[in-house]
Amino acid sequence: MTIQLLRNKLEQQKGAKTQLSTSLTTLQTELKEKGRSLRQHEQAKEVIREVGLKTQQQLQINISDITSLALEAVFPDPYELKVEFVQRRNKTECDLYFVREDNKIDPLTASGVGAVDVAAFALRIASWSMANPKTRNVIILDEPFKHLKGREENLKVLQMVKELSTQLNLQVIMVSDERIDREDTIEAADRLFEVSIRNGKSKIKVL
Repeated sequence: MTIQLLRNKLEQQKGAKTQLSTSLTTLQTELKEKGRSLRQHEQAKEVIREVGLKTQQQLQINISDITSLALEAVFPDPYELKVEFVQRRNKTECDLYFVREDNKIDPLTASGVGAVDVAAFALRIASWSMANPKTRNVIILDEPFKHLKGREENLKVLQMVKELSTQLNLQVIMVSDERIDREDTIEAADRLFEVSIRNGKSKIKVL
């Protein structure tokens, strides 16, 4: 091999070395950028996780407290509502159950439906109070306590509704059958309308 050919080959190898060196520098820069991006993503993921946990804890407190207080206001031996957030199928789900004497009770199958009515009402109030932005301060309900038995319990539930309405500046419009004396209902409500049907037409009377 001639000296010229050796020189040419040497120059080619120098060029290849320079190209490889440039590629290596580029790859190292990209690796650093990706490493920085990965750390930022991990930090963001941790922030999201922390915010999620705090949000869940706040929801647990608000929902549990409001509903448990509502149950306590109506029943002499009330259940306590507990809220648990669990992971299922890569999703966060919310479990609700009643507790009495450290025993978990399924609200829909193992408790009185009157308690479920009161809890369902309180959950609606809790959901409305936590909404941001809030909807209009009016809730319309159709016989929300239709399974609640007992004159004393029905009197207490009307007083609870009135108290919540006052404290939250929330107008509650609800249809109700007569489970207690009409005078008691008139006293608890700001306004009472009696609806009857005559000759196939609805008649409304303000009481």
